[in-house]
Amino acid sequence: MVFDAHMHVGDFGPMFGVSLHRDGLLELMESCGLESVVVFHPDNACAREIVESTPGVYGLVWSNPRLSGYVEEAREYLAHPRFLGVKLHPLLDGYHPNDPAVHPIMRELAERNAPVLVHSGHPIFSLPWSIEELAAAFPEVPVIMGHMGHGNIVYINAAIDVAVRRPNVYLETSGMPMHSKIREAVERVGPYKVLYGSDAPFHHPEVEMLKVKLSGLPDELVRRVLGANARRLFFGDDAGGRSVR
Repeated sequence: MVFDAHMHVGDFGPMFGVSLHRDGLLELMESCGLESVVVFHPDNACAREIVESTPGVYGLVWSNPRLSGYVEEAREYLAHPRFLGVKLHPLLDGYHPNDPAVHPIMRELAERNAPVLVHSGHPIFSLPWSIEELAAAFPEVPVIMGHMGHGNIVYINAAIDVAVRRPNVYLETSGMPMHSKIREAVERVGPYKVLYGSDAPFHHPEVEMLKVKLSGLPDELVRRVLGANARRLFFGDDAGGRSVR
């Protein structure tokens, strides 16, 4: 069982030169053995179309606190049974993670016992310490630190440190290049708080899975990172089932 906790859908234009639409997503899921995936896009309607038409696909609501009415939009999507939480991208959308404008959506998540996935690893808006401020302000909300610090060793180590300090902070592995840090994260933050993600189509799911498999973790913990932990967080039990929201 592999549960990919971090996938993008849609077209990402000339800057990135990649796209992932429904047919391509289905091909990836089949070829890579992805039983369940979580997807998102800045246009939530794009994600909803794919979520509603593709078995095993769930969504996160992309929320931008700089836009008027963002809480109302998020509330509408969070009422959908296949949207499991919220995605925040402070870097692309240009805000501090613990800006007071973010707090209303965090209160919505707290009421629903639903998680937030926050992009991490780039100054000035998505450094681990800034995300820690948000997690500290809302200790009842599970905060998934996407990319667990990304490509800078200082930020990777900081992400692990934050997850050690904050019981509600989880680490997601996509795009983080050091396979050995996945083992260190599991050993330091605990066996349930590290989740596999691919960041497809920016990274290939098989490449990202290989990092987990080569991390040096025992097989049981590899299986947990690749699937059971996401099931546990999003659905309340290791084997799947109804969301605890």
